[in-house]
Amino acid sequence: MSHTHLGLLTGLVLGLAAAFGGFWAFLLVFVLGAAGLLVGRFLDGKLDISALSGRDRG
Repeated sequence: MSHTHLGLLTGLVLGLAAAFGGFWAFLLVFVLGAAGLLVGRFLDGKLDISALSGRDRG
């Protein structure tokens, strides 16, 4: 799945959450989607958690 398709799918899901559930459902879907993205990138090895903390290991 290309990044364009993934972005389109994400926009559609967020739009449906906003249309049928209101602002709080939209916000919940957005936060959980962002958390899922971070977990997925970490598991793929594309997210370095130590870089986010600002600490050096050396």
